[in-house]
Amino acid sequence: MSGGLTHLNEKGEARIVDIGDKAVTRRRAVAQAVLCGKAETIATILDGGLKKGDALAVARVAGIMAAKKTSELIPLCHPIALTKVSVDITGNGEGRILVLATAETTGQTGVEMEALTAASVSALTLYDMAKAIDRAMVISDLCLVEKSGGKSGDFVRSP
Repeated sequence: MSGGLTHLNEKGEARIVDIGDKAVTRRRAVAQAVLCGKAETIATILDGGLKKGDALAVARVAGIMAAKKTSELIPLCHPIALTKVSVDITGNGEGRILVLATAETTGQTGVEMEALTAASVSALTLYDMAKAIDRAMVISDLCLVEKSGGKSGDFVRSP
């Protein structure tokens, strides 16, 4: 291992981590992304008024699908049998939408990347569906909010 990074071997080369000896535990991760835009745009998204259809429903499904495909998108992620994925999308003040994605599994590796992928793709889907009325929207604050399970224990982001 090079410098404590588990995805590098002794020579500093990329590798997938050997999880064969890790304990099977219940694991959960929650990630967020924030979509900021004009107040009218955000209201239109939240009210279901976009010409393309129900952006919230499409974004939820996109996030769930993305979580399931994480190992195909992030080269060194293990394929994971997810037991639950949920995406909650809510207004978060004027001109802001908060996307919270939760991923769960019972396995030998965590689901942080699945939750982060779900949150980001959900936010990207909202942007895609509303870009015709507001191309200046910004996706920000993509981060892990909390995680539990596994050898490293629990994590909760400080406010």
